[in-house]
Order: sequence, then structure tokens, then C-alpha cells
Amino acid sequence: MKKNITSFILSFSLLLAQAQDVDLMHLPGNWKALWISCPNIDQRGYGVYHFRKILKLASKPPHYIVHVSADNRYRLFVNGKQVCAGPARGDLYNWNFETIDLASYLQAGENVIAALVWNMGEHAAVAQVSNQTGFLLQSYNDKDDDINTNKSWKVYEDSAYHPCSTDNGERLRTYMVIGPGDSVKAAAYPWQWETLDYNDNHWSNARELTNAVMVGYGSDNLWSLSPRTIPLMEETPQRMQVIRRSKGIQPDPAFLKGESPLEIPARSKVSILLDQQYNTVCFPELLVNNGKDAQIKLTYAEALFDKNLSKGNRNEIDGKEIHGNYDVFIADGGKRLFRPLWQRTYRYLQLDIETKEEPLTIVDLHGMANGYPFKENASFECSDPSLKEIWNVGWRTARLCAGETYFDCPYYEQLQYEADTRIQALISLYVSGDDRLMRKAIHDFYISRVPEGLTQGRYPSSRIQVIPTFSLYWISMLYDYWMYRNDTAFVKQYLSAVRGVLDWYEDKIDQKKNMLGPMKWWNFEDWNNSFPGGVPDGANDGSSSLVTLHYVYTLQQAAALFAFFGKANEAAQYSSLATRLSNATYKLCFDSKRNVMANTPEMKTYSQHASIMGVLSGAIPPTQRKAVMQKVLIDASLSQATFFYRFYLNQALKKAGMGEAYYSQLTPWRNMLSMGLTTFAENPDPTRSDCHAWSASPNYDFLATICGIEPAAYGFTKVKIEPHLGELQWANGVLPHPKGNLSVSLKRKGANGIDAAIELPKGVTGDFIWNGKTVKLRQGSNTVAF
Repeated sequence: MKKNITSFILSFSLLLAQAQDVDLMHLPGNWKALWISCPNIDQRGYGVYHFRKILKLASKPPHYIVHVSADNRYRLFVNGKQVCAGPARGDLYNWNFETIDLASYLQAGENVIAALVWNMGEHAAVAQVSNQTGFLLQSYNDKDDDINTNKSWKVYEDSAYHPCSTDNGERLRTYMVIGPGDSVKAAAYPWQWETLDYNDNHWSNARELTNAVMVGYGSDNLWSLSPRTIPLMEETPQRMQVIRRSKGIQPDPAFLKGESPLEIPARSKVSILLDQQYNTVCFPELLVNNGKDAQIKLTYAEALFDKNLSKGNRNEIDGKEIHGNYDVFIADGGKRLFRPLWQRTYRYLQLDIETKEEPLTIVDLHGMANGYPFKENASFECSDPSLKEIWNVGWRTARLCAGETYFDCPYYEQLQYEADTRIQALISLYVSGDDRLMRKAIHDFYISRVPEGLTQGRYPSSRIQVIPTFSLYWISMLYDYWMYRNDTAFVKQYLSAVRGVLDWYEDKIDQKKNMLGPMKWWNFEDWNNSFPGGVPDGANDGSSSLVTLHYVYTLQQAAALFAFFGKANEAAQYSSLATRLSNATYKLCFDSKRNVMANTPEMKTYSQHASIMGVLSGAIPPTQRKAVMQKVLIDASLSQATFFYRFYLNQALKKAGMGEAYYSQLTPWRNMLSMGLTTFAENPDPTRSDCHAWSASPNYDFLATICGIEPAAYGFTKVKIEPHLGELQWANGVLPHPKGNLSVSLKRKGANGIDAAIELPKGVTGDFIWNGKTVKLRQGSNTVAF
């Protein structure tokens, strides 16, 4: 088992390397392969299907490259071995396909190419866009076109699968849209269907649907194909750690190591609660033997719940039960492996087993951790060792929220939202240096635009949701990419869409007040108790200082972008508009008595958020910013920023010259750790999601704020290093810069001094700033002493 798992991981790496050598820019617009499906089915309904094709080869080829895709999803096998899974989520206009070299799996003589394809139909995750059930495989080389999908492929409709756990939202009393669980009857499953020896004479010939065409071609497309732009997801074996309790049986703990099969007697009911001891995103793999008609239910949860559906300390289980997404497997007496079609999120996994007339053997249960293959190429250490745990938990949070798109949360939604994604992308750049998922996210939102010019608030999504403020975050994300990557061609193609978003807002300006007037859609800013539905006062009916200044903040970023690309008129327009709105909002909403920004000109309600954006937009004059931010930190009557908006709180502290206060602002993260969380939550308790990547912002701030590493020019060609150690005595950080590692070593000297060693990559220069003093940095090694 371990040998096979290792081989699978290595093969994924090999396939990735091979696919990178393929020229995807010159594929024909119309392919020879056809989209195929299963005949006599509800093409848009729930269903699981198996496709097969026998391929005869005179000899083992050095390369055999194919393009493959499906709707909704597929797992591809060659001669019984899993090759890859996909497609990367997109939409019908940009339907992704994977490019894979099958050569290492092929042999001289007969081979079987097989694909498991499924359509969740009405039960599909909201993140899953779909047209109808379909499968596609096209050879890259014309001489290998025998493998192309058409009616010569065989197909089988699998009656073993049925959707279950379709009422998650109702049972958990929350919004949950990740798709169904799998209920699988082993007796109805076509075991060994993916192997060469399987007899498929009773299978049907596939139904031909339509031609396969690339995006930009065709006139009646069901799908417009686009090459996958991100690597394949990685899978890593992972074992459950602890048996927390059991009923009806006393399991041997060696079972968790795969060393001692678990025997369940006939006519028994048992329950076993397992604890991974940290949150994970996995494909659980359950291997059973015997136990004809035994039912095994696997329930997954981030935390256990008391009778009031409260979580409390995540490590505690007394008086708590598991509630959550689940799968069901019904054994048929043979040795069978159950693996759900889609990944599951859990810390706790409970097995509820009922056997019939035959005992059941659980041979093994483990997970295959699944996600985007980010690597931790950055490092951070400091004089407070507790920050290392925050770093580790934050990086785990970020990783669990990254798959074929960024996820807001892996358990409940798996949707990609701009507000979340901007923070996630910065974390990815700082910790991994990998920008591919960020690029995909920028493009995903670009193609999500509605006719009004706004991007959708989340995408890919089968349901329309427009959050105008999130369109502003999309522009900020594009601005971030421009600052961190020297990739002007990529950025330039989105400027027209930036203009569309800003035009929508400009049309909503109240010309008398010079603030934003009434606005439709969902004008979300933060989940806090004083913003009903996350919407601040004035956002819907007009004159919100927060939303107006958020618009100003974005106008300033857009002005810098347009000026860089030589669009002086637009840059001047945005700068002038930002100044006009900024001045008016400050005049109407700044309360000089309280020394903070009110939410509206009526000055009836106040929030940290309005003053934070007042500082970030520059509406609050430089001489007042420090006093305002000091008030923001101590005035408990202000509506408080939650974990998400604390990212912007920290940005405002730095702009106000109060970056030294950042270290003292880590209490919410320390509190989460003390409550047993192993990933950072969506909101302070009571919270829905225990894993929300917008709360992993310390992984950005430890390097960008404590170590002070930020770009000072577009493309990160110049850096600004302005440390904010707070109470720390020393800190070291390494950041993966596009031109090589950038390292900073900092040590306090006396009350106000510092010794610093900075290593800049070749071609990178910058400034080191400490207590208002600046020292020029050159490429290579630098030492600074103040």
C-alpha cells in the first residue's frame, strides 16, 4: 500500500514536468475528438459513469500526450493505475482540460484507457459550473488519434452510487454548498472495471455529443476549452492519530497505523470516533473485507457540538456529538476499497458500523491529503516562540483553503471570493512564491463579470452573487500582482475590466455630497455585529463613509496602474475623483470631538472600519492618523473589526506610523489556539467555519510587517524593508522573491537601536527604514546598524 501511494505521488510530479514541455498555444481550434456521454440518461441529472477504450500499440512509446476533460469531473486510469483527476474548475466559456503524458503507463500490445466520470446534477457544489454529463480525450499527436473519444468508446452507468448527506445546511443550520456525500452499494459496483482483464461486452457504445473546440472558436459550443494553467493537485498519505471513544468495541490503537485489522462481529452496532488532531482536507480511503451487507457510515467534522450546536474547546469531546457531512458504504463480502468521489474536510471522523450475518474486517483506514501543491519556501522565527505556532497553523489554514481555486473555507463552501482571495494570494506570494493560483483567480473573476461591469463576488459559481465591494478587492488583487510580479502583459489585459468596475461606482456618486449614493446588490464589508448582513450603514441607501473611502482607496491603486501603462487621462481622472470624494467624506463624516470617522454624515454610528479606511485612503490627514488609530485600538464603543478586516487594521497601523503595535494585536490568534483550533476560524466564536484563509493573514504580516518586507516599485524590482518588532528582541525572515531568496535578520540594540543583516537577490535594490532614518540597500549582502 505505501509503495503504491509513493509511486502515485511521484507519477503526479512526472506528469507535471512532462506537460510543461507541450506547446498549448498552437492547438487546433477544432479537435478531432468528440465529447461523449452515456446514452439514455438524464444528461443534466445525477449520475456516475465508467468509460473504457482498448488501445493497441506495436511498442511502448517514449511519449503519448493527451488532453482530457469532463463535466462535472473525471478520474483517469491507464491499465488499472490512476493517472490524474480534473478538470480544474472553470466555467463554460473557459472549460479547462489537462495535458498528460501517458507513456509511463502504457505497454506494447493491448492497453485499457479508462475514466470515471460523474455529474452531481442538482446536488452539485455551488462552485461547480456544468452543462451536462460529458467526457473528452484528445491525442496531441495526430498519428495517435485512435485514442480520441467517439462512439468507439464503451460506457457503463453505475447504479451503485446515490447521493446522501444532501441536507447538511438544514442539519447544521448554516449555509453549506459543497455537494453531496456518496452512498455506495458495493454489490452493484463493477469492480476491476479499469483493468485490462475486465469484460465490457455488456457495456454500451458511448453517445457522441458535439465537437470539441477551443475558446475563441466554434459557433454552438457546449464547452469552450482552455488549457489548465495550474499544476495538478498533490496527494499525500495521512494517518488518523487517536481513537477518542468507541461504543460496542474496544479497537486496538495499532489499527490506525495500518498494522492491525479491526474485526467487527456479525450482528453488531459499533461507533468509533477518530481524531486526526488537526484539520485536514483528504480523500479518506477505507479498505474492508467480508461483512456482506454491512453498512459503514463515515461522518466528517471540524469540531464536535454540544446539544446547543456550540463547539467550545475543539479538543474536548465530553457531552458532544458529531454532526456533519457523511458518506455511506455498504459492503458485499469482498475485499473492497471505498474512496469518495470528492475530498472531505475533517479533524474528527466517526465510523458508525452495522453488520448483518457476516463479520466485517476493516483492513485499513487512512487519508490522502489533497490540495494545491504549495511549498513552504519562506521562513520566520523570532524571540517569541509562540509565533511559530501561529505561523504553522496559519500556513495549514492557507493550504487547506487552496485547491483548483482558492476556497473561502474547505468544509462549508469551497467558493472563491475576491475579499478572501486577495489576502490568500498575498500569503501565497510571501510563503510559497508560487503565483499561478493567483493568476488563475484574477482571470476567473475577470470572466465572471455581469453586464453592469462588476465582477461576481465569488467565482466559479453556478449561482449569481454580486458584491460590489468585492469587485474593488479584485482591482486591489490585480494591483498587488503588478507590484509583486514583473508581468505587465498579464496585467494590461484586465485594464478595461478595471475601468468597468470603477465606472459602475462613479455612476453611483451623489453629486451634491460627493459621496456614494444608494447602491444595489450586496454591499458587504465585514461580518460584525453592527453591520446587518455584513453591510455598513449607508451602503444601501447612500452616504457610507466606509464604502466611499474603500472606493477612494481603489481609485488610487487604479490611478497608479493606468499611469504606468501610459493611460494618463484615466489616471488623472481617477486621482482627481479620489481627491474629491476623500475631501468631502472627511468633511462630512469625521467627528472631531470623538476623533474618529463616523459611518455616515448623520454621525449616529461608528466603526473601526470607517477610520481604518479613512487612514488607508488618505482621507484622514497625516498629522491626525496616529491619534485616530490610537483611538481605534482603545475605543470599545466602536464597531469592531473581525479577523478578516484586521488585515486592513494592520495596514492602517503601518500607514499611521504605528506598525510597532502589530505584535500586540495578535491576541485573537492566541485565543483561537487556546480553544484548540488547529486552523484559524472565520470569525470569533460562535463561528461557522473553523478554517478560513482570510484569518491566516499573520503569515503575510510576520514577513511584511514584523520583518517589514514590501515592494517599493512595480515588479518587486525595488524593496522597502521597514521592520516593526514591537516587543520582540529579534526576528529573522526569508521570503521567496522572483529573483531569489530575500533574507532579513534583525536584532534590537538598546532601547531604540537595531542591527540588521539583509540579503537581496541579484538585480534588486531598496531602502532600509528605522525610526525615520533611511539607508540604501544594494544587491547582495547588506549590514545596517542604528
